Amino acid sequence: MEPLRLAELRELIARRATPDGAPHSVLPGLTLLSASAPTSPIPEIAEPTFALVVQGAKRIGLGGQVFQYGVGQYLIVSVDLPLEANVVDATADVPFLGLGFALRPEAIANLLLEAGTSPMGRTDPPGIAVSHLTSDLLDPVIRLLRLLDRPADVAVLASAIEREILWRLIEATPGAMIRQIGIADSRMSQIGRAIRWLRGNFAEPVRIEVLAQVASMSVTSFHRHFRRVTSMTPIQYQKHIRLQSARSRLASTPLGVAEIGFVVGYDSPSQFSREYRRLFGRPPGEDRERFAGAKPAG
Repeated sequence: MEPLRLAELRELIARRATPDGAPHSVLPGLTLLSASAPTSPIPEIAEPTFALVVQGAKRIGLGGQVFQYGVGQYLIVSVDLPLEANVVDATADVPFLGLGFALRPEAIANLLLEAGTSPMGRTDPPGIAVSHLTSDLLDPVIRLLRLLDRPADVAVLASAIEREILWRLIEATPGAMIRQIGIADSRMSQIGRAIRWLRGNFAEPVRIEVLAQVASMSVTSFHRHFRRVTSMTPIQYQKHIRLQSARSRLASTPLGVAEIGFVVGYDSPSQFSREYRRLFGRPPGEDRERFAGAKPAG
C-alpha cells in the first residue's frame, strides 16, 4: 500500500468531513468521520458496512469481544449488530479520519451473478471482522472520493466504482463474509432475516421458535448460528435493541422514563432502569436531564 496514495485519501476525507461531528453523508451510502480527540463509547446498531481508518484508531465492542483497527485497516460488518464504537487515537494536530461504505445486499448479489461466482456452500463466518487495506482496494476508494470534486460525474461513475469496491472486498481476506451478504439462502442471510424480525418486533416477548421459523432453521441450529454471527443470544440482542430505542426516545420525545420503558417492552420500571444503566453507564432519568440540557433554548 503506497504511502502517497493513503496520504491523498486522508486529504480527501479531511477536506469533506465535518470536524468533530457525527458521520457526514457525502454520497448515497458513503459517510466520512473526523474527530480531534478520543470519544466515549456510543452504542449503535451497525448495518452491513465497510469502515476504513486512514488516520488514528477506533475501537468496536460487541458483547464481550473488542476489535481495534487503525491506519490502513478496515472493519467489515455483515449483518445488523448492536455495537459500541469509539475513537481511541486522535489529537487536534492529527485527527482521526475514516469513512463508512454501506454494503448493499442487492448490489453484492448482482455482482456475484454477473461474475458467475460459484456458491461457497453454507459457510458460517462471523458477522464482524478486521482486515488490512490493499492497493487494489485503496485505488477505487480514492476514485470514489475524487468524485466529490466533480459532482457531474457522480451519476455516471459512482455505481461502477461501488461495484469495483465490492469486488475487491469479495477477493480480499473477508470475502466469504461479503459473499454471504449477497446469497439469499446463506447462513448470514437466514440470521439476517431473524434480526430484521427482531428489530421490527423488539417490544414483544421473544419466542425462539418463531425466530427459528423466520430464519428457516431448527431451533438448535438457529441458536448456534445466531450466536456465531452476533456474539450474543437472541435475548441479549433484543435487550440491546430495546435499550437503544429507549435512549433515542429519551432524547426525542416528552414521554416519562417509566412510560418509555413500557413502550420498548419492559414491564418493570426498576428492571428497565437497572439494565439501561448497565449498558449506558447512567440511569435513564439522568440521560433525560442531559438530553434536555443539550437542546437549544426556544
